[in-house]
Formats: sequence, C-alpha cells, structure tokens
Amino acid sequence: MGKRRKNNLQLTFNILPVDEKATRLAVEEYLETVRQYRQIGFVRREAAITQAYSYREHQSTNAISKQTENIAVYNVDKEAELAAKDRLLDMAMSKLSSIQREVIQRSYLDDEGEFDFIVCGDLGLSDRTFRRIKSEALNILAAALRVEVYEVGYVEKLYS
Repeated sequence: MGKRRKNNLQLTFNILPVDEKATRLAVEEYLETVRQYRQIGFVRREAAITQAYSYREHQSTNAISKQTENIAVYNVDKEAELAAKDRLLDMAMSKLSSIQREVIQRSYLDDEGEFDFIVCGDLGLSDRTFRRIKSEALNILAAALRVEVYEVGYVEKLYS
C-alpha cells in the first residue's frame, strides 16, 4: 500500500463543530447552481407590462412602482453573482487532487448525472473508497467556498 497524501487544505483542528449534513447539502446546492449556470446560462427577467382598460382608483400613498428598475438591478446583480460563484468554484476545484476533482466533476457538474456506482466502475474504485474521496472533496469545497454550516446549539452557547 502506498502512502496516503493529505490534502493541504485539510485543517488539523476544528474551532467550531460543523454540521456535516447541512454542510453537505449547502455544497451540493452550490454545485447544482453552478451546474445550471454553466449548462443554461443566466435567464434574464423581463418586465410584464400590460395595459389595463378599466379605470382603477388608487390611494394617495406617494409610492411609485419601479418594476423595470428592479428587474434591471436584479438581472445585473444575479448574473454577476453567478459568474463570481463559477470563478470561485473553479479556484476551489483547482485545489483538489485529480481523483477528487474527477469524482466531483462526474458526480455533480457533468450534464448526464451519472450514478455513483457507474463512476466507481469507470474510475476503478471500490464503493467505500469512492464515498471517502467524495466526502473529503465535499469537506474541502465547503471550506474553500465558505459554505460550512456550524452546529447552532454550540455556537449559541459559545456567544451567550
């Protein structure tokens, strides 16, 4: 058996306990958002302006509707946010080992959505090794993407 290399992003200490399940869901949601952005691109919102033919009495609230302005701001901000998420994921993926990168790419980012047992067979890994590599990669991505979720009760105790 060869020597097992530790990834240089793995921390040797935990200051706060991480909620593993919630962190994994947050990373998977992040990966799904980026996958959809890469596959489809950004779908812009458009104003739905239709003229009403009946007269409507309005109250004098002096509030104005800025529908077009709100939609334009959303389109610009959301597209920039998705592009930034994509760049951050690329940087985080570059820090993974080649096998971890391949597992994450094929499990979450490819268009086909292959099952894990198929990826295991293609990569020549056992199921246990595959799950270990995937779990380590998701933990590294959680730290790199800053989406770790900490246990709520412990954090509240710490600050009270």
